[in-house]
Amino acid sequence: MPEKDEQMLAEARVFFEKARKVAQTNNFDYAIDLYLEGLRRAPDALMEGHMPLRELALLRQAGGGKKPSMVEKVKRLRAKAPLEQMLNAEYLFAKEPDHLAHGEAMLRATAAGGYKKTAKWIADLLFQANNAAKRPSFHTYILLKESYKAIGQFDRAIAACQHAVKLKPADGELADELKNLTAELTMARGRYDQEGDFRQSIKDREAQAKLYAQDRVIKTEDYRLTAVRQARDELAQDPNLPKNIFNLANALVDLQDDHADNEAIELLQNAYRTKNDFSFQQRAGQIKIMQLRRKLRQTKGVLETNPDDGQAKARVTELSAQFNSTELEHYRLCVENYPTDLQVKYELGNCLVRNKQYDDAIPLFQEAQKDPRHKISAMDKIGLCFFMKGWFADAIDIFTQAIDSYEIKDDSIAKELRYNLARSYEEQGENEKALEIFRKIAQLDFAFKDVHQRVDKLRGT
Repeated sequence: MPEKDEQMLAEARVFFEKARKVAQTNNFDYAIDLYLEGLRRAPDALMEGHMPLRELALLRQAGGGKKPSMVEKVKRLRAKAPLEQMLNAEYLFAKEPDHLAHGEAMLRATAAGGYKKTAKWIADLLFQANNAAKRPSFHTYILLKESYKAIGQFDRAIAACQHAVKLKPADGELADELKNLTAELTMARGRYDQEGDFRQSIKDREAQAKLYAQDRVIKTEDYRLTAVRQARDELAQDPNLPKNIFNLANALVDLQDDHADNEAIELLQNAYRTKNDFSFQQRAGQIKIMQLRRKLRQTKGVLETNPDDGQAKARVTELSAQFNSTELEHYRLCVENYPTDLQVKYELGNCLVRNKQYDDAIPLFQEAQKDPRHKISAMDKIGLCFFMKGWFADAIDIFTQAIDSYEIKDDSIAKELRYNLARSYEEQGENEKALEIFRKIAQLDFAFKDVHQRVDKLRGT
């Protein structure tokens, strides 16, 4: 990465971190602006910029956030450069996250700008949404085909083209395009399989990992202590301003110290009792969970060093139970206070599964699957709940539906869904169907879980 790019990424991370903190105060519109300022400096920052912004947009929508005005829409359509087009489209998409035309405009801009990671991500999101629509758009499939092709994702371009062909089977040019894409995919895979390209790809990944490690911003102890002092001064000047309360709590948490964590928790809980605003209690709960997770990680480290340490074993058991109960109660309160927030329902469902409360988890996952971010994973969790209850036929139905809804056929999610389906067939006693699915997974990824052992077992070897 050139030195200028490294500098721009470091600048972007300052905006991303500030956006994250502002979002915790529910000032979503300001957080959107901050994320976009960060993305202006690092347009392809997917994990740190685009994805958190999308999550924020859905939370804002669930809380009744206003859609962009007509004036805003007109104003945001005037840009000519791909970067400005992307930022403008993403602004509108953040304020109207279910209006897929904004996502399509964002996709065009990211593909034109060569922001490949972001283009692939937004294309996958649109692909899944279009497949789930009652009347899928032919033009969206064509856009997806062209966008995937532009960023070298020929397998996905083929899938989009196949869907377009189904909608217009008499289109001869489209059928020819499908053949051409298949040929391009074959050539691309051939190039990758050459020894030189493979070695280069390894070198590229190693270089990226090294740069990522170099780019990480590590706050020194002096910096963190200074941030706490400044936050205390700001809170003293205006103790009723929520922003000041959250800023001090976050600065204390950055110290990564139990005493500081406890002070932050007490500060937030006092604010909750005074203002009756659950966002303070929600943040306090997040800090409690983080604190317990840190203690549990440290104690497990002691146990790994000395496996015979009986005191450490007992402490791990104690902390694990405390962590589970604290997390469960936290998300129960979140669902109670934010009943339309599908994200917290999904998280509560996960907590209930870990506590083997499958009957309570299923309805939450059924609601959570309405959120495009969690549709497939929520269906997978529903299937697992049915599996754990011994409702294998129902688990089979759910896993099959999830597989049919998930367009990508060879990634880790697809393999997980098929594995769970095969396990359900196996428990149902339909070994031939289970074997067939396990065989297909083994052909794709022989080392996936215990697939090859299950194939051997079902074959009787």
